[in-house]
Amino acid sequence: MSTPRVRINHFIKAPQLRVITADGENLGVISLEQAFREAQTRGCDLIEISPNATPPVAKIMDYGKFQYDEKKKQKTAKAGTHNATLKNIQVKIGTGDHDLELKAKKASEWLKEGHRVKIDLFLVGRSKYMDMNFLKERMDRVFKLITIDYKVASAPQKSLKGLTAIIEKK
Repeated sequence: MSTPRVRINHFIKAPQLRVITADGENLGVISLEQAFREAQTRGCDLIEISPNATPPVAKIMDYGKFQYDEKKKQKTAKAGTHNATLKNIQVKIGTGDHDLELKAKKASEWLKEGHRVKIDLFLVGRSKYMDMNFLKERMDRVFKLITIDYKVASAPQKSLKGLTAIIEKK
């Protein structure tokens, strides 16, 4: 993803500009020539910040500092985003307590990281036709072992391979 090109100094086309200094002082709407002269007297560049405004907004500051500030803004914005993915845990009816504890521990870690966790109670053969309350009770065994506070995003439902529930952090 490339950033749009910023016009500086002689590349600015607008006849009138709203000019702001590096300190934030507003010089008002002035002609391009006058703004360029003002930038030269201060030993800085004239940078077009908002080309779509009427009149366009330009800032008098060092172009290198401007680029540094823009990259810093992009980096902090990128750091603030977090992609929550759907993690999956598969359990069978006969899964032992120790294995359930390990899977619940992993689910707790994923919830702590902000991910959603899909818990599948995998049913094979005749177990697909067992009593629904019994199957939900088996699913609840996993829920009880999860240490992080969570909410059930999707209650246990019948799926092709068994019973599926989705949980996420509160």
